[in-house]
Amino acid sequence: MKRLNVIVGLVFLMVISCSKDSDLNIPGTVNPSPDAGVEVQDFMWKAMNFWYFWQAEVEDLADDRFTNTNAGRLEYTAFLDSEDNPAAFFENKLQFIQDRFSFYNEDYTVLTQSLSGISRSNGLEFGLVRFQDSQNIFGFVRYIIPGSNATTVDIQRGELFTGVDGQVLNIDNYRALLFGQNNMYTLNMAEFVDGEVAANGKEVSLTKEEALSENPVFISKSFEINGENIGYLMYNQFTNEYDDELYAAIEALKSAGITNLVMDLRYNPGGSVNTTRLLASIIYGTNTEDLFLRKRYNEKLQTEFSKDRLEVYFTDKVGNQTINSLGLSKLYVLTSASSASASELLINSLEPYMDVIQIGDVTRGKNEFSTTLVDDRENSYLYTPSRINKINPEVQWAIQPLLGRNENAEGFSDFTDGLVPDVQLKEDLENLGTLGDLNEPLLARAIQEITAGTGKRDFTVKTPANIISSSKMFGPLSDRMIDDTHY
Repeated sequence: MKRLNVIVGLVFLMVISCSKDSDLNIPGTVNPSPDAGVEVQDFMWKAMNFWYFWQAEVEDLADDRFTNTNAGRLEYTAFLDSEDNPAAFFENKLQFIQDRFSFYNEDYTVLTQSLSGISRSNGLEFGLVRFQDSQNIFGFVRYIIPGSNATTVDIQRGELFTGVDGQVLNIDNYRALLFGQNNMYTLNMAEFVDGEVAANGKEVSLTKEEALSENPVFISKSFEINGENIGYLMYNQFTNEYDDELYAAIEALKSAGITNLVMDLRYNPGGSVNTTRLLASIIYGTNTEDLFLRKRYNEKLQTEFSKDRLEVYFTDKVGNQTINSLGLSKLYVLTSASSASASELLINSLEPYMDVIQIGDVTRGKNEFSTTLVDDRENSYLYTPSRINKINPEVQWAIQPLLGRNENAEGFSDFTDGLVPDVQLKEDLENLGTLGDLNEPLLARAIQEITAGTGKRDFTVKTPANIISSSKMFGPLSDRMIDDTHY
């Protein structure tokens, strides 16, 4: 038995994509020797040179780094060939030291499906925690995706596990054991005993499914308490393929007569900027002259792009439907260290217009947006589904680099350390409660704020640990867009 660590190390990756614009102009650059076998690295360098937010800070990405001469071609080829593995090339040669979230995938199909909420999964959503003074870790179940393999076995929210297939989980092996290519694994379960984690002998076998799709609208319900009609919506990813379901859920809450809304984003790592804008418009209002966000790219793109590309406004449409907004002046948002990117964007972009009461833990602090780039130079390397046959068949890799930062209407985007709650209340792993239940600690605290009218204040409880990872850590966590952007 080990006591739990109290050092935060959660990592979440968030995304964004952009559509082709006629005003984009990829400048001519030197090409490598055609027989060098560095096509992937060539695509990565050229795409990063044009799009990367920190392009000016990475010496090897400078516009004048390689001359368009024979000598420059030889130097460029040698540079690309300095790393045989494209993954190592991307990480070691192209990324800025402050970049925490850019990533890549060897198969753009896998990446883009993940952005649409489709993944290879057994449906068990969990967090991972490191034991104090140890390399070992344990997992705890957050929730289970409906219709998945995990719904067919004996496992539920709040249960713990310390091993996989008889191997004790540690900081070095958990990626391979939980997120590897294995189709099946058996969890070695555990439980809290006097505040410590102890194996209990239970085993749970799970099978990963291909193309498991998760509806991010996980719970939607309303309560009438002390004369207040309260809506509660647990939303686990900003996925634009489910925009209609999201709008329908809030329409149902409006029909139920809610006058208060609790948005539960504690496990939401982010996603589509456009979906975030839609949700903000549904909650607050549909004045299309109200600025939702302003994008800030690298210096050369910032000066090239028009105002229409840089500024995004609230909307009055979800697809072909006219939005019937809730028109709220106050919103309650539940957060954790797993709330990232578009979850933070929703809070930050609504702050200039309404009172956003944040309850829970400090968010992840991802204030950048990114995009899926593939080897389609004619389309400025931007992934566009209708152009799959235009992607270089010799290069299946995709990269998801950070493109810039989104500012709210007041120009604020400085939350790299996360958004600090008005009411601080971390999840207690020994008392997670039932999601959507009135007695679940975070929801109960939000209801207390609504019914007591006490305003903003601190309210802290003990927490036995901080998450180092989650079951969504190793997959892309977003979808598509306004002009095809993710956050």
